[in-house]
Amino acid sequence: MGKKALIAMSGGVDSSVAAWLMKERGYDCIGITAKLFSNADLGLERDSSCCSLDDINDARNVAYRMGMPHYVLNFSDEFRDQVIRRFVETYEAGGTPNPCIDCNRSIKFEGLLRRAKQLDFEILATGHYARIETEGGRYLLKKARDARKDQSYVLYCMTQEQLAHTVFPLGDKTKGEVREIAREQGFVNAKKRDSQDICFVPDGDYAAFIEAYRGRPAEAGDILDGEGRVLGRHRGLIRYTIGQRRGLGLSSGRPLYVAAKETAANTLTVDTGERLYARSLIAGDCNFIAAPAPDGRLRVRVKTRYLQAEAAARAEVIGPGEIRVDFDEPQRAVTPGQAAVLYDGDYVIGGGTILRVLG
Repeated sequence: MGKKALIAMSGGVDSSVAAWLMKERGYDCIGITAKLFSNADLGLERDSSCCSLDDINDARNVAYRMGMPHYVLNFSDEFRDQVIRRFVETYEAGGTPNPCIDCNRSIKFEGLLRRAKQLDFEILATGHYARIETEGGRYLLKKARDARKDQSYVLYCMTQEQLAHTVFPLGDKTKGEVREIAREQGFVNAKKRDSQDICFVPDGDYAAFIEAYRGRPAEAGDILDGEGRVLGRHRGLIRYTIGQRRGLGLSSGRPLYVAAKETAANTLTVDTGERLYARSLIAGDCNFIAAPAPDGRLRVRVKTRYLQAEAAARAEVIGPGEIRVDFDEPQRAVTPGQAAVLYDGDYVIGGGTILRVLG
């Protein structure tokens, strides 16, 4: 029996080319599109998100063009509980979530790998831009060749077992090379634009989504300055994130930014940009890839947002699943709910969810 691979196919160009590359490597492949939610249930237009019928048809079209079976599997219950629920609860707790990380953790590299093994497929291939290497009997996660598309930040939660059964065929490709392969193969989605939004909130209005999900409007409250004086009223804490400047509805002779959110008091604190800088953070629910758990203080590079540049820092384990990161230089708008991901050059050491920010 030849090598077998399950290909996660979203209907986009990246996962389609990943499927073609796996076929070229001699794998016996099937394509799987994960049905994550019903657009109608979320009040979305049919063609406005990654779970649209058009996306499923694009994935099926590409799979059939390669002579590869294609199936749709329903993960809507898992997605609702592990991704959407966490997204809403994190915003309500004053944080800013990253649902793509939760989706990778719970759906793509847990749910899909589980289904793959049930179907006797040992390998899962996806269209992520990252690389997997082995050294000393351990699997390592590495940045993609195309720095502009690198997705290692949202993959830090992968376990050794998951890395052992996952292939990222696009890790050594640039986006331009991927589109050229799709064009040469005549794929229907060769020119399809990349999705820039959270799939279940395609219009970017997170607050409206949460209000619809909860069935009630967010509660208004006071906007305070750094001295605790009331400057105005906010329209619900879920409408604001740390570092935000626009949409505050305040008149001031100097720029003001969201500096803190206090959910218990339902207050929003604004201040000048100086207060946005933090020297340290505590992250929890940590996962380590390069080693089971590093000893001592490590010199690392750290990203606290997907599109943010790395910053030099020292990191150390301070408790079960918790790390403290101390930056060489204060960092702007470090936000609870986002991930702090630690790098050693191109390699991901590990990471966790930011719990607290220390001045």
